[in-house]
Amino acid sequence: MATTFTKIASISTYGVASYEFTSIPATYTDLMIMTSIRTNLSDTHEGLELEFNSTNANRTDRRIYANITTAYTDTGSVMYAGRASAANNTANCFGSTLTYITNYTTTKVKMSHGFGGSQSNSTSKLMDIMVNAWNDTATITSIKIKPDSGGTIQQYSTADLYGIKNS
Repeated sequence: MATTFTKIASISTYGVASYEFTSIPATYTDLMIMTSIRTNLSDTHEGLELEFNSTNANRTDRRIYANITTAYTDTGSVMYAGRASAANNTANCFGSTLTYITNYTTTKVKMSHGFGGSQSNSTSKLMDIMVNAWNDTATITSIKIKPDSGGTIQQYSTADLYGIKNS
């Protein structure tokens, strides 16, 4: 089975509260988002929250994340795309993530899973593995990625959305 990836959109603006992909065509099997983001939050790392179709309803998540010495888990009603580096992190370090969204046009629960991390040149490193569910029958037509603590996205940050066709 051949799989094809097509870049649908790319965002690289800065000084904004979120990145949003809109008018996502329903012509693919799955979607993939890759980000490289830094925020202005006064911390070393900041979570990146996912929102489908401009709603926070019907979301659940399970995260496993770790720094250099300790692993953590949590469950909640937020969907995550990973971590961004924040203002107190080493200059010019960005958090990188990959989020895969399966069957985004079906009338069933949409699942996304991903991984990412935020590193620095010091001992401040954080890695995430996420599994999210959106319990809604609607096709995903827009995806918002936003810092979960209110930071703004900084210069040289990027987000790319790909459509994936399994033929």
